[in-house]
Amino acid sequence: MPKTVQIRDLDDDVYAGLARRAAEAGVSVPELLRAEAVRLAARPSVETWLARTRRRSSPLGRAEVLAALDEQRGSWPDAGG
Repeated sequence: MPKTVQIRDLDDDVYAGLARRAAEAGVSVPELLRAEAVRLAARPSVETWLARTRRRSSPLGRAEVLAALDEQRGSWPDAGG
């Protein structure tokens, strides 16, 4: 069953920003907030995401990653000017 959420005490500038974004998207403020709530609820929390990514192992070590970055970046400019 659908639920109703009420947000109180929004600053005028915050509501104006929401109204502007809703208008740009061609929807009402409640429709914008509903879509954002759906998107937010579908995403893992930062803590959950970090826990998942910490468990992943990589066959590459630090030296290999740094070497690949150096290769992509190219040579550094001469610091002497």
